[in-house]
Amino acid sequence: MKPVETEDLKISFDMKTCIHARKCWFGLPKVFDPAKRPWIQPEHGSTEVIVATIDACPSGALSY
Repeated sequence: MKPVETEDLKISFDMKTCIHARKCWFGLPKVFDPAKRPWIQPEHGSTEVIVATIDACPSGALSY
């Protein structure tokens, strides 16, 4: 997946690393919604909350 960019962040996702713990989806469902395309929609969350959610990713599949 190509990175999703905002004014403050460049969010990357590595599908091969993902363990599908769903912490992103449960933690911030308006930003990380696998049923939508694109599934990462950072306009629905603040930079600080998105960073905290990405930091909670247990596999490191999400990064910024």
